[in-house]
Amino acid sequence: MAKDTTPGHPDRAEDMAREGKRLSRSFGRLAALGILLAIGGVVGLVYTGLATLTSMLLFGWLLLIGGVVGLLQAIQSRGTSYFWLAVVVAALNIAAGIVVIRHPEGSAEALTMFAALLFLTGGVFRLVGSVVVRGPQFGWTLLQGAFGLLLGLLVLFDWPESSRYVLGVFFSLALLFDGLGLIAIGVGGRRIVGMVTPEPAVAAGAPPESSESATDQSNN
Repeated sequence: MAKDTTPGHPDRAEDMAREGKRLSRSFGRLAALGILLAIGGVVGLVYTGLATLTSMLLFGWLLLIGGVVGLLQAIQSRGTSYFWLAVVVAALNIAAGIVVIRHPEGSAEALTMFAALLFLTGGVFRLVGSVVVRGPQFGWTLLQGAFGLLLGLLVLFDWPESSRYVLGVFFSLALLFDGLGLIAIGVGGRRIVGMVTPEPAVAAGAPPESSESATDQSNN
């Protein structure tokens, strides 16, 4: 006999309740991960030097692992037209990863200089573009350009001392905001699942007893 899958059927309600619990646990784990990331971001903002070294080592290991994986894929695709290009790219990633891991402070100085130049050029382009175009977002674009230019100048004037905290601050802020986003998704998801998941008594198909029937049973 086929199983009844109508919305009011007890089996269907039990399945919905079990699925709701599973989704609630998943959103709970997501919120827990967000809490860990947010705590890591706060700790990184307090210890910016440690966060800078950690971010550089993580970046170096990512380059190294990516280069090894790319090299293995290039070996598997030998004989193709892009074989040597893949080998060269993988070798560059491996070399860059080794350099970053062995010299994290010097790599942080180079990346900080590169970031300062990006801020400067981006700020100048936004300033010039906002003045020339004068579009509907003129004020916002002008403010973004001025902020980027100011940030680039501050980082550049304090270089190489700024390399000890700039990358750590960016890395920590990224962790903090990612963690807060995961917390919001996890808490909101659990709330939504709780709103649409039937109660255990309803899922079992047992209607709640009325107060009058409970009184009659106690009198008997």
